[in-house]
Amino acid sequence: MLHDSVFPEPCNIPSEASLNHPLEQREYLVDGTLLTWKGPLQTVISPLWVTEKDRLVPQVVGHAPLLTPEAALQALTAAKRAYADGRGAWPTMSVGERIESVQRFTKEMNGKREKIIRLLMWEVGKPLREAQREFDRAVACITESIDALKELDRASSRFIIQQGIIGQVRRAPLGVVLCMGPYNFPLYETFTTLIPALLKGNTTIIKPPRFGILLFQPLLEAFRDSFPPGVVNTVYGDGEVVVPPLMASGDIDVLAFIGTSRVADGLRAMHPRPHRLRCVLGLDAKNPAVVLPDADLDLAASECLSGSLTFNGQRCTALKIIFVHRSVAEPFLEKLASGINGLCCGMPWSDGVTITPLPEPEKPSNLTGLVEDALEHGARVVNPGGGTVAGSFFYPALLYPVTPAMRIYNEEQFGPVVPVVPYDDIQEVIDYVVSSDYGQQASIFGTAPDRIAQVMDALVNQVCRININSQCQRSPDTFPFNGRKNSAEGTQSIIDALRVLSIRTVVATRDADTNKDIINQIVRDRKSHFLSTDYIL
Repeated sequence: MLHDSVFPEPCNIPSEASLNHPLEQREYLVDGTLLTWKGPLQTVISPLWVTEKDRLVPQVVGHAPLLTPEAALQALTAAKRAYADGRGAWPTMSVGERIESVQRFTKEMNGKREKIIRLLMWEVGKPLREAQREFDRAVACITESIDALKELDRASSRFIIQQGIIGQVRRAPLGVVLCMGPYNFPLYETFTTLIPALLKGNTTIIKPPRFGILLFQPLLEAFRDSFPPGVVNTVYGDGEVVVPPLMASGDIDVLAFIGTSRVADGLRAMHPRPHRLRCVLGLDAKNPAVVLPDADLDLAASECLSGSLTFNGQRCTALKIIFVHRSVAEPFLEKLASGINGLCCGMPWSDGVTITPLPEPEKPSNLTGLVEDALEHGARVVNPGGGTVAGSFFYPALLYPVTPAMRIYNEEQFGPVVPVVPYDDIQEVIDYVVSSDYGQQASIFGTAPDRIAQVMDALVNQVCRININSQCQRSPDTFPFNGRKNSAEGTQSIIDALRVLSIRTVVATRDADTNKDIINQIVRDRKSHFLSTDYIL
């Protein structure tokens, strides 16, 4: 049976990967204090089941607070008080002092590396090497954000004289930021907005994702000890219970959310002052790959394999649909099916594992529904065993030929189903991308520059990144990461995040001797943290 090769008996779990015992978390951070929740807890179930007496048994990772709306509003009150209409200790602190606080946090965070990596495996089923990479990437994000902030601050540390006006342009915080990351990269993606928000002087509320809750528990003390009271607060519980009152209050200034456009639209609509609310959103995607008739099929199949199925295809940047020219479809499919057959399936700690159990309990049945719909409309499962389900595990399914009549043609699967569409005329592919509700990225595989250029120029105003002979991806983090249509709002990259989570503010005066004397005295005597010529090295 499939589960025999995927889900181990408890005695076969390596000691270095073992959960040991469930983590019961009652603490949550509000106003610089770790409060103890005395109300109900939510049970965190792992996607990593075990085999006991030939039965699959789900495992409990632990428990976390199920806060009430009142408790969530308590966190908002603390964040507002810490911001104090821009006059709080944190927003008025010098850039150098804020950097020191973030560096203290990073040092404490590094000491929790192994515990967080283990929770990433058990909570979301992330392969060990991917969990390690996510943690290290989150730390790198902090370091690179600090370096980028220094560059921005250096550029702002001079005065400009134009048309008889002396001015200094700096970036100021926006207020209270609600940070909501996704379950597929719960640590890293949360930090891509949280860290820039903090560095720019905003106060924050963290709402962990639906899956990936407990991995923030090891960081609570580090947040408490590294930042002034109320600068970082955490809200746990059912998102449909605790988030609406935060948005409905009108006191959230920035919504930093990574998830679906449907949820983002609902959250935005709850805010009573929409023109005051700034949104930084990473949303849905249906990234296409285009395999041209002259493509290197070995390269294309390899990139499409990893692009579609790394971490089970649970990435917004994953390739979600592949268009292949009919003349090379069969050899391409053979290579792709062979690649899938060679993938390692199992638990996250297994060497070289790619396909692991899925954290969403409903996901296997949802994916099965997509596969069955495709079969009913004329597709076939190309790879042996494709679409087989065992508990929380779904074996990848390669579907061909996929047509517009099938749900998988337009729906984002966010899982290990690989739809392949044959085409005869490249205009078919272009029309698909133009009519799509999504516009994040696309990949083009080919060897003829003129053909690649033709497709690239047709798509470059439809999506925000074109990848030539490589899979879609976010890296490097210094590149802009955004999307058109329903795929994103606001640009995320190291430097863009600092900009989108702040606003340019000018201090200006007429070029007169009296005014020069005032400015010089303010700067010389360090009377202002904002108006400054300090140069951070």
